[in-house]
Formats: sequence, structure tokens, C-alpha cells
Amino acid sequence: MESKNVIVCTSVSHGGTRRIAEAMAGVLDAEVVPPQRADPDLLARADLVGFGSGVFHGRMHTDLLGLARALPRGRGSAFAFATSGFPEFPLLPFTRPLARSLAGAGFAVRGTFTCRAWDTWGPFGLVGGLHRRRPDERDLAAAREFAGRMRRAVG
Repeated sequence: MESKNVIVCTSVSHGGTRRIAEAMAGVLDAEVVPPQRADPDLLARADLVGFGSGVFHGRMHTDLLGLARALPRGRGSAFAFATSGFPEFPLLPFTRPLARSLAGAGFAVRGTFTCRAWDTWGPFGLVGGLHRRRPDERDLAAAREFAGRMRRAVG
């Protein structure tokens, strides 16, 4: 990982979160890595780091949250992103714990991005899941637009 911009992504169910990460990476000229391969010291020195996962039982993936809690003090900027079968609730956003961990590690958290994704959890799997075709091209375009805003925010 030698990039000044890095995206740490956990995508375990249907690959939708990885597709969002790759769309953002194209705009940011960033490398996409799983939490297990992310070098915490390099992340702390990066200009911009994105952290994203799917949402499981209302929470982001434990590997990603664990990495964020273990990061050394950072100097750069960060953002969080998530894919989920359900929308993020304003009073209890699932990106908030991650954003708080990143801010606590010294990162300037520039924003969050969420979009719908194919969800086959529990009873939804019996009927083929929710949002089977998501993320779609509109979601990927929104992810690229968000990444452009993040790039401009860090100058």
C-alpha cells in the first residue's frame, strides 16, 4: 500500500460494497484493501482514507470497527461508507460509531455515504432478498460524485 489515498473495505455477502469502494477508488486513485491487509501506520499517514462495509444487524462489520478502534493517531482525512438493505436512520446512523472512532484517532472525518444493496438476511432470503439489483449504476455514480467531493475537500 503506497497510495496517499486508501479505501479499507469489507464486502462479504454479494460484492456490492466492494463495487462501491472500487467506484470511489477510481476517482480517488486509491487502493482498496480489506481490514486484515491494512497497515495501521500507513493509514495514519495517508491523506485520505475511506472505511466501508455492509451493515449487519444495524452495525458495520466488526473487522472494520476493530481496525478503526486500533488505529494510531492519524493526521489525515477520512470518510465512512456503508451499503445496507435498509436506509440509515437519522437518529441512529450506522456510520456514527465508525466516524466517532476515526475522529478519536485524530482523523478529520469529511463525510459519510450510504446506499441500498442486495439484502438476503433471514426471512428476506426466502423471497430472493431486498434490492436485488443494488447497488445499481445510479448508486455507483453517486459514490463517484461523493468521492469527488472528498477529493476536493482534502485539496
